[in-house]
Amino acid sequence: MTPSSSLTSDDILASARRTFDTEIAGLNALALRLNSSFVQAVQLILACQGRVVVTGLGKSGHIARKISATLASTGTPSFFMHTAEAIHGDLGMLTHQDLVIGISYSGTGNELMTVVSIAKRLGTPVIGMTGNSDSELANSSDVHLDVHVEHEACPLDLAPTASTTASLVMGDALAVACLEARGFSREDFARSHPGGALGRRLLTRVRDIMRHGDALPLVGPDTLVPDALAEMSAKGMGMTIVIDARRMPIGIFTDGDLRRLIARCGDIRTLPVSEGMTRQPRTISPDTLAIEAAALMDTGRINQILTVDNNGLLLGALHMHDLLAAKVI
Repeated sequence: MTPSSSLTSDDILASARRTFDTEIAGLNALALRLNSSFVQAVQLILACQGRVVVTGLGKSGHIARKISATLASTGTPSFFMHTAEAIHGDLGMLTHQDLVIGISYSGTGNELMTVVSIAKRLGTPVIGMTGNSDSELANSSDVHLDVHVEHEACPLDLAPTASTTASLVMGDALAVACLEARGFSREDFARSHPGGALGRRLLTRVRDIMRHGDALPLVGPDTLVPDALAEMSAKGMGMTIVIDARRMPIGIFTDGDLRRLIARCGDIRTLPVSEGMTRQPRTISPDTLAIEAAALMDTGRINQILTVDNNGLLLGALHMHDLLAAKVI
């Protein structure tokens, strides 16, 4: 097979557009064919007490794996079962409380039909997704979802292209319908994706990333400014917290406070830190979402915020750099 040297840039772009047009046409036709079978499939998934087991072979197997992953991440417990591996032991993972979604465009195949027959014997409901309503899989399923397309995008009408797209979109539609029926929220999604950006934004709280204990820069109100500067330098927060004998924060002394104090008094070596501190510093609860703390700090144009309990007792402090390090912002 030798590549054609006569293809121009316009030819290549025209080929891509034909693929887009063919697959879009297939999806539009699929949308018009949606009927009560789709409703029944969603109801079966919602009623499932176990896991939704999605199975397929070849290209259908790749689609099945993606559909299973989408279901699992949107509130429907699911796993992918490779059809060939299923008949060599993996069927032991299947129970009567589960539900099987079998995907095969032709609706045939000895391995897949073996999986379906075992599922039926267990009393496990089966949703078949095929492009052939008269196929063995369609006739053996409790619910059949028709993903037929008139043409593949492949000009030979051989390579699964439009048909796999139709199956994938049908799986997405099932997952989204179940998500909406369950009232699945952004917070629920974040719990399934704790390592992602959304998970960090919706799950990370101030207490998870705040500085506390010996990491906090602390001084009393009578501490001389040079000593307060030493504490600031040692702890690297660009400020020091001024506390009273009960460990209640009564002020904060920042780099900006230092500059303003020098401008006002000149020689500051013998002055107590209370002379230049900012009184009534901004505080936040440790249970506040870190992203909310970031918004509060941005609105107030501050780089640090103190964390206190319900009684106003100092618990910790948060710097904008802590939010950046935690990849919350």
